[in-house]
Amino acid sequence: MPQINVTIDGKSYRMACAEGEEPHLAALAASFGAKVAEMRQAFGEIGDMRLQVMAALTQADELLEVRRRLADLEAETGAIRERLASLDAERAVDEAQLEDGLNRAAERIERLAHRLATG
Repeated sequence: MPQINVTIDGKSYRMACAEGEEPHLAALAASFGAKVAEMRQAFGEIGDMRLQVMAALTQADELLEVRRRLADLEAETGAIRERLASLDAERAVDEAQLEDGLNRAAERIERLAHRLATG
């Protein structure tokens, strides 16, 4: 199992990961490290563990917000798909009625043409 060293808040950690996941794990560590640095800048020296917990909670909050937005978008997409299906059904009915009307008009024209020709 591959292992990489990541640095978070100036401290190095040896982490194991699945084959090929090294760049992803490094990116996660960099993102978390940036969040810790952001917390340190905002709140000062309040303790490493506290900063890391605050950073983790902030990222967890962001994740939950993204999941909520995704659920909202999925619901909206479902509603749009249902509306499109309904509109497609309405269009099919309209097309059938239009076709029927055109057929009746064509029949009337043919009858009128026949009367004019014979009459």
